[in-house]
Formats: sequence, C-alpha cells, structure tokens
Amino acid sequence: MAQHQPPLPLAQTNCLADLDVEQLPAQYKREGDDWYAVFNPRARRVLDVDLIHNLPHQSVVCCVRFSLDGRYVATGCNRSAQIFDVETGNPVAHLQDGSLPEDGDLYIRSVCFSPNGQYLATGAEDKVIRVWDIQTRTIKHQFTGHEQDIYSLDFARNGRIIASGSGDRSVRLWDLESNSQIANFSIEDGVTTVAISPDNLYVAAGSLDKSVRVWDIQSGSLVVRLEGQEGHKDSVYSVAFAPSGGRLVSGSLDKTIKMWELTTPTRFVPGNAPSGKCVRTFEGHKDFVLSVALTPHGDWVLSGSKDRGVQFWDPHTGVAQLMLQGHKNSGMFIFINPASATLLTIDSHLRRPLSHRRRLRHRFRRYARPYLEVRPLQRTLDGTPRRQP
Repeated sequence: MAQHQPPLPLAQTNCLADLDVEQLPAQYKREGDDWYAVFNPRARRVLDVDLIHNLPHQSVVCCVRFSLDGRYVATGCNRSAQIFDVETGNPVAHLQDGSLPEDGDLYIRSVCFSPNGQYLATGAEDKVIRVWDIQTRTIKHQFTGHEQDIYSLDFARNGRIIASGSGDRSVRLWDLESNSQIANFSIEDGVTTVAISPDNLYVAAGSLDKSVRVWDIQSGSLVVRLEGQEGHKDSVYSVAFAPSGGRLVSGSLDKTIKMWELTTPTRFVPGNAPSGKCVRTFEGHKDFVLSVALTPHGDWVLSGSKDRGVQFWDPHTGVAQLMLQGHKNSGMFIFINPASATLLTIDSHLRRPLSHRRRLRHRFRRYARPYLEVRPLQRTLDGTPRRQP
C-alpha cells in the first residue's frame, strides 16, 4: 500500500514550474497549442483559463494596455500603436506619427488609455509622450522633457494627469488641461514603472535601486519609500495599486512579489503622510519577476516572470492557484482587463544579456500572446471540476 506523503511546505507548493505536466492528473492542467496551465494540487481549484484571441503583428510588440471599460486593448510596436476590439479581436485603429523620418527603429515602450477611452498616450524611445485623439487619429498633446527612453505611463482616473517614468531617473507629471509638466521627481537610479492611485492622490514608482517610492501628487512631497529589511533585494520592475488604493503590489528581479499596506489613518489631515509596511511576500518564481497586476476586485495577484510563467496568487494566503506557461521566448508580461476576467500576455526576449546597473539600456523584444480568459470554476454535484460554457 502506498505510503501517505506529508504536505509540502508552502514555498514548495508555489513552485508550480517544478510540476511535471505529463504526470499531473487531468484536473490539474489545461493545454493549448502553444501554452498550458497547471493548477496547484495542494490548493482548492477555483479558477479556469481558456484562450480567446491571438493578435497578429507585423512588428515586435513592446507593451499592451486595456481601456478602463475593457472594450479595447492597445499595443505599442515599432513606430506605431494599434488598438483592437477585445470582443472580436479585430483592429480598430493604427496610430503613427507621419511627421517622423521613416528610416530606423522607434519602439513604443508604453501605452495608456485615458479613463474615458477618448485618448491614448504613448511613450517612445525618442523621449516624447504623444497623446492621441483615437477617433481622429491625430496628436492632441505632445510632451517633451525626458532625457532617456520612457518606460512607463499611467493616466489618473480624473483624466487630467499623466505620470511617466524614464531611464533618466525621473518621474514626471503632465497636465492635459494646461498642456504642461507640473512635477519632476528625481531619484538615484532609472525608473522602470509608475502607477497612480485610484483616488488620484498618489503616484508610485519602482526603480533599479530596489525601492518603491510614493509621492503626494498635490504637494509633490515624497511620502513613503518602501525598502530596507522587508523590501526587495534587487531592482523593482513593476508596481500596481490595489483597486481600493490602500495596498500596493511590486515585482522585482529578486524573484519575489511583495504586497505593501499603505496606512493613512488621517488621510484628509494636511501634513499627515501614509506609512507603508510589507504585509506579504509571494515566493515561487524561479527567475526575475517582470510584471505584476491585480484583478478588478483585488481577488487575485498576478505576476509574470522571466521563468516563462504567469502565476495567480491568493492575496490573503500567498498560495499560488495556477501558473500559465508560455512558449520558448524568455519572460512573460501580463496585463489585466479592468472590466472583465480577461488578461493578455506577451513574451519577451532579451536581445543582449542584462548587466548590473544598466538593465534599462537593453532593449526588450516582446511578442504578442493570446488573450486568456479566467473564470470561476463550476463543480458538479460529486465535486469534480466543470468548466463554464
């Protein structure tokens, strides 16, 4: 008679990349033509995942973002941005600055929709932020000032402010009403990622110096710096606010994801800044964590890694629910639809090896991946899984 195996430690249960897909029972895996998902055998399975669309591109895809209403998705490529209809997968807009010379590469590193879906902001290697009127396919605003590539953009929910992060070691805020830069936060190393809180009060940024910083947008003051003993041990490549705004998630080259609680007991009293503490560390990836996100209601934390996996984590327990595995290009980036249970992944391939403090100077080549839909798992009366139609 087979001996009962003791439960694996929590850290091991989260290393889903170590599971042998061929040996897993059918209820713990899902396979497609060029992707598969494995479900944690030691966690109750409550999600399912399936392919919706592939989005063909003629150029390398560097970035992806959904519109706030979930109807459209934009991609940034070489010299242009494209917008697709989420339901059909059909292209609906092609945005390219015709005033630029046609020779050479000009990769769009970041894209972001305005909350009302009327505009798309793009950040490129030429250090220019362009804000496009999607309907007319024309540039509404153009912001200059960054001295290196723009790696991240985020629109405030009020539709007025854009935050940008660049390899020039700065986070900048741009006001669409005044058509001007309204803030410039300089730090000690390159900025990899920015995010504005849902209440429009704060902007967070991750950096090559291992820190996550949070500024008060109105006062321009640095209110909290998340680092040190409980902080990341390597560069931070992605940050995302929880839908409530009270928590922040960060992903790092130290292979971990951290959830930070921003405590603001006297938020509306002038001069009282939030404090931050790490409330959970998610461990299980085998390589750099390159991207993090939360589902629309904060039910799941997602992470994409250079280990080619995207993992879903329970934010309350830190246990991994499932892992999506891409094909052979190294690195997975994930983007959540804020209005539905869909996500889009892209693979990245580093053209040159990463090296210590110069990581941002190496070009990411990212390839479009399918839309994937994640749904709660239904169960039959005997408890066996049944996918929703």
